[in-house]
Amino acid sequence: MPLTFRKTFRIFPGVRLNINKRSWSITTGGGRGPRHTTSSTGRRTTSMDLPGPFGWRSTRSTRRGR
Repeated sequence: MPLTFRKTFRIFPGVRLNINKRSWSITTGGGRGPRHTTSSTGRRTTSMDLPGPFGWRSTRSTRRGR
């Protein structure tokens, strides 16, 4: 079982800074609305919890440096 590193800091209410071994990301929103995550690698994710055992996620990756 590999070891992983991940740390989450709450900056403001509804804003979190996530740090792992390779990158960092900012997550905004949550609660009853959608969450938007933007990563330092150019990945953008929007997700939302739906009632019951359902969830929704849309991920878009963009190239950095262009």
